[in-house]
Amino acid sequence: MMTRRIVRTIVQVATAAVFTFVVIFFLDRNFRVLPNAIHEYLPSHHAGLVITDITITKCSSLNIFSNCKLDPEAWHRVEKDLHLNQGIFSSAFLHIRRKREEDLAAEDKVVVDVTVGRLDPSANDKDRGKVASSDERWEARPAGLWVKRSSKKGASDSKDAVMAVDVLFGDDAVEARPGWRVTGTPLMLDAASSVPASHITFRRGAEQAPYKPTPRVNENGRFKIMQLADLHLSTGVGHCRDALPEDWNGGKCEADTRTLDFVTKILDEERPDLVVLSGDQVNGDTAPDTQSAIFKYAQLLIKHKVPYVSIFGNHDDEGSLSRAAQMDLIETLPYSLSTAGPADIDGVGNYHIEILARGSSGHSAITVYLLDTHAYSPNERKFKGYDWVKQNQIDWFRDTAQGLKKKHKEYTHHHMDVAFIHIPLPEYRDGNLTFVGDWKEPPTAPVYNSGFRNALVDEGVVMVSCGHDHVNEYCGLSMKEDKPALWMCYGGATGFGGYAGYGGFHRKIRIFDFDMNTARITTWKRVEFGENVDKRIDELLIVDAGRAIAPMMPE
Repeated sequence: MMTRRIVRTIVQVATAAVFTFVVIFFLDRNFRVLPNAIHEYLPSHHAGLVITDITITKCSSLNIFSNCKLDPEAWHRVEKDLHLNQGIFSSAFLHIRRKREEDLAAEDKVVVDVTVGRLDPSANDKDRGKVASSDERWEARPAGLWVKRSSKKGASDSKDAVMAVDVLFGDDAVEARPGWRVTGTPLMLDAASSVPASHITFRRGAEQAPYKPTPRVNENGRFKIMQLADLHLSTGVGHCRDALPEDWNGGKCEADTRTLDFVTKILDEERPDLVVLSGDQVNGDTAPDTQSAIFKYAQLLIKHKVPYVSIFGNHDDEGSLSRAAQMDLIETLPYSLSTAGPADIDGVGNYHIEILARGSSGHSAITVYLLDTHAYSPNERKFKGYDWVKQNQIDWFRDTAQGLKKKHKEYTHHHMDVAFIHIPLPEYRDGNLTFVGDWKEPPTAPVYNSGFRNALVDEGVVMVSCGHDHVNEYCGLSMKEDKPALWMCYGGATGFGGYAGYGGFHRKIRIFDFDMNTARITTWKRVEFGENVDKRIDELLIVDAGRAIAPMMPE
C-alpha cells in the first residue's frame, strides 16, 4: 500500500509540474510574464538576434549626398550590391536592423512579414480574410519593399517572426535552405535590363538542421551514381553556348533552364542513389552571385531527395564566393554530404564518403574519394596550363585508404574504391589506353605529373572519373604490368553555359551502376538530344569481382 501511495504521489507531482510548465510556457509565449534571465532558457527563446526593421539604400556616384551606408552600430548591411556591380553610377543595398531579444525595448517592433510590390499589401490581406491589428501594419520601404512589424509581447517568439533575410538574383532564383522562401516579386530598382532581378528571401523561426541521409546499397544489391560534370550555371538563366540544334525553341536557348531540364529528366529516369558534382557547377564570369547559382542545382536534388557530394573546378570560385565560403554554404544544405576536408592540406573538398552495405549493416561496401584538383598552374612559365594534385593531398589519400583497409575487410563481399576529380590526370593523354567513347579534344591535364594515378592504383581504386574537358566522353583503361589496373573516365559535359563546339557534341550525363552481388561496375552515358536520347550510350562493364577488367560490352 505504501509503495502505491508513493508512486501515486510521484505521478501527481510530475503531472502538476508538467501542467505548470505548459501554462507558464503558454503565458510567456503570449504575454512574456517571465524575466529575461528565465525566458532565455525556454524553448520559445530565439537565441541570437531578432530583426526589428529592413530597408533598402540607394546611392549614386553622381550624387555626393547619397549614401549606401547606415549606422553600423544599428544596421547590418548585406554585402551584395543589388545591381551586382553592373550599375555605371548607381548601387543599392539591403539593410537589416537587429537586436538581441532580451534587449528589446517597449517601443521596438519585430518584423513578422516581408513582401514586395507596387501596392499596399493590406488589400490582399483583407481578400484572404486577414484582419490587421492596430499594432501590425504594412510599412513601405524603398524599391517596392513592404515590411510588417509587431510590438506585441512575445512577437519575437511567434512562428511569424522573421529571423533571417537575404537576397538572391535572377528570374529563376530558388531557395535551397530549409525554412527559407523567396518573395514572388523582384525588388523594383532602376538597374539596367541586363542585370538579373533581385529577390528578397527570408526565414521565419529558428534555423533548421539540414537532413543528411546515410547512403546505403539497396536491398537488391545495387547502387547507382550519377555524375554531373560542368553544369556551368549562371546568375539568372544564362545564355547557351554551342547548343544543338541551333533552332532549339525558336533560337531562344536559356542555358540554365535547358541544363536543369536535362538533369531533371535523367534524375527521373535513372533514379540515382547518389549524385557527384565533379566541378564547374558555377560558370564564374556569368555568376556574379555564386549563391544563386548553387541553389539551383541544390534545390533540384533536394526536391528529388537524392544525396549529393561536390568538388570544385577551375571556374567555381571566379564569381562572388571563394571555395571555402562555398563549401561552408553547401555543407548547410539538405542532402549535401560535401565537406571541406582537412584544413592542413591543399585545396577545399578533399574527403571521402562511405556507402554502407544493404540492410542494417554498418560495414562500408563502397568508398568514394573526392579531391580538389585546384585551377591554374602556380608556375605558368615552367608548367603551362592547369594545376595538379599536391603531394600532401596524395599523402592524405594514401593514409586514409590504408587506414580504412582493415575495417573494409570486415565486409563479407568485395569492397570497392572509386574516385572523382575535376581536372584529368596526365595519364588521360596516354595514347596507349584502351578507349571506349569519343576523344574529341586534347585533354587539358596538368603538364606536371605529381603521381596521383600511381597512388590510386597502389591503393586499389578501380575507377576515377573527371570533367573539365567538355566534349571528351571516353573511358580509358590504364594498365599495370600488362594487367588492367584503373579505368579513367570523363563525365561528358552537362551544362549549356560552357563550350561544346567540337564536332557536333550533345550534352551528356554519365551513370555508374554498382552491382554488389557480383562486385561489378557498369557505366553508360545519357544524351540530351538526338536519336539516342532514350538509350544507354557506350554501355560498358569496367569492373568485375572487384577488379578492373578489359572492355566488355554488356549483352
